Amino acid sequence: MTNPIRFTKMHGAGNDYIYVNTMAYPLENPEELAIKWSAPHTGIGSDGLVLIGSSEKADFSMRIFNADGSEAMMCGNASRCIGKYVYEAGLTTKETVTLETLSGIKELRLTVADGIVTEVTVDMRTPGVGEIALELEAGGQIYTGTVVSMGNPHLVIFVNDINEIDLPAIGPALENHSFFPDRTNVEFVQVLKDDEVRMRVWERGSGITQACGTGACATAVAGVLCGKTKRKTKVIMDGGPLTIQWDESTGKVYMTGGAVTVFEGTIKV
Repeated sequence: MTNPIRFTKMHGAGNDYIYVNTMAYPLENPEELAIKWSAPHTGIGSDGLVLIGSSEKADFSMRIFNADGSEAMMCGNASRCIGKYVYEAGLTTKETVTLETLSGIKELRLTVADGIVTEVTVDMRTPGVGEIALELEAGGQIYTGTVVSMGNPHLVIFVNDINEIDLPAIGPALENHSFFPDRTNVEFVQVLKDDEVRMRVWERGSGITQACGTGACATAVAGVLCGKTKRKTKVIMDGGPLTIQWDESTGKVYMTGGAVTVFEGTIKV
């Protein structure tokens, strides 16, 4: 006997996930379903599966599973999409929503016009800063990067020309480097101006994606630490831009960007 599950396909800056309201449609094996449903030709196609649930600590909770079935700690793009989802689905009337994640409770500030959420700002909390000039060997070359945690691990590498980076080859090598026992996300960044950068990302568990919200935040933090950017920076990714601000007075990182509903449907389990 198979049960139909209602899902919504959404993306933030091209970072696309399958969203399921588990308060209405509980799922018992999200790791397996993330792999099956994320497949581009035989499934729905996505970077992973996001579960929206209830919470005793916040308004809602989020669990996120990458396309390889591994569970992620946090996803900035997904959190913005959840803000849009819960408001437009009538699950809340609040324009400031709290979201429980594996990396803590995040605050989502919704910009609403005529009942539609046009933009979401996420309080990403205080970043964790590791090595600022870490040298790692991969593929016979030495890369110098900055280690930043946004509730999940990132390695940010500034380069002169982002188009010269063979991301499919070097991304997995750095993701699985022995320095990172739990693997890491990898961002390559080219500075365009002191308040604008171009970024490409290799996401832990998903590979090349169009965008990474936590990666954009880590990039902005690394830009300040390395003296390359201002505290408010536009981060341009393959799927579009995000505005990141690392507030000097509070130490918090704020991420602002859109969220898009692509389509809805049902799929059998």
